[in-house]
Amino acid sequence: MAFSFRGGVSPNPNKNTENCSIDLFPLPKTLCVPVSQHIGKPATACVAVGDTVVKGQLIAVADGNFSANIYSPATAVVSGFETLPLFNGNSCVHILLDVCNEQKPPLTLEPIADFDKDKIFKRVKDAGIVGMGGATFPTHIKLSPQKTVNTLIVNAAECEPYITCDYRVILEHTADVVEGAKLEAAALNVNNILIALTKVIGNDSGITVVRLKTKYPQGSEKQLIYALTRRVVPQGGLPSDIGVVVSNVQTVFAVCRAVRHGEPLVERVTTFSGNAAQNKGNFVVPVGTPVSTIMDFAKVSNAEKVISGGVMMGFALCDFGVTSGKGSSAFLFLTHDEINNSPISACINCGRCHRACPLSLMPMYIDGFAAAGELDAAKKYGALDCFECGCCAYVCPAKRPLVQSIRLAKKLLREKKH
Repeated sequence: MAFSFRGGVSPNPNKNTENCSIDLFPLPKTLCVPVSQHIGKPATACVAVGDTVVKGQLIAVADGNFSANIYSPATAVVSGFETLPLFNGNSCVHILLDVCNEQKPPLTLEPIADFDKDKIFKRVKDAGIVGMGGATFPTHIKLSPQKTVNTLIVNAAECEPYITCDYRVILEHTADVVEGAKLEAAALNVNNILIALTKVIGNDSGITVVRLKTKYPQGSEKQLIYALTRRVVPQGGLPSDIGVVVSNVQTVFAVCRAVRHGEPLVERVTTFSGNAAQNKGNFVVPVGTPVSTIMDFAKVSNAEKVISGGVMMGFALCDFGVTSGKGSSAFLFLTHDEINNSPISACINCGRCHRACPLSLMPMYIDGFAAAGELDAAKKYGALDCFECGCCAYVCPAKRPLVQSIRLAKKLLREKKH
């Protein structure tokens, strides 16, 4: 039986890097490490210009509970600090590193003698681990829920087209993924662990591997929880409110490496794909690698659009100085034939967006009210509930920019609140 949920779409998967084994990305000559790679306050730099740092050395300290530590991805000299754009249009300070030709052995965190829940929590926090599915929610917060949790779900759905990095991690590092899941479960004090994926590749005592229907957005937290448990996350609530914690494949992998081997989070597996890239694949990429460097390595030519993340929920880039981070699952280099440049026309009230919406919202109404400036009406129809999966825009025959419209409505509503 394949588990699923209401709504959703089935885009062409384009998983043309599925059989590409994980390879190392060559260390760049320059790294620009953002101090904001999480949802909370930016971390505070703790190095100065001229300092020599090594891989695994703390270079920015978490500022607040929802912040996360930042570590150097290489032996390098700190050459400066500069406010640069992020992939989502925001900006933050970046620590500029000139990478040394001679790389020293990396630093690791102190070994842990026994793995009780408090030590696991502290190690995850110290290592700067965040949700690596894209949300970058600090993992230590998930491991200290305010309510009782009885189920841990490891999200291996990877429902976005093109992206295959999680699949390769779980295929090539199965033991570490399983161990990371068990460590998170120990920190949460739960016994029920579910690994949810579209291709069953193995099983393990104490863990249930469940098969999901291949559909988008199967990997969305709320849809995944409902598909597997039939529990509904309340409006404005968290999965822990209904006894569930969801963790991405690469997150639990990072937890294993941090707890068992003392490795802070300084790199991740990222997919390079799209027909404009000659050198496609899945690569271990240091955080702070400029997209321009990635494009040179991937031998990109005739790219009509460059996307950070997936084609459904990712961000199209207008500045190739943007760098990779802890949440960078993919960089997609798309040709003219891979994108849709059809002109926008008026809504024809066909209802396809409503039928595709996994939350049963009415995107056509939110779009209309947002365009008319009627924000309260847009809120009434669920603008703030939308998680911007893009299903509505994907099926719209009029090619309405529904996600952008809803995103703008959400931004204006939040500004109005303050």
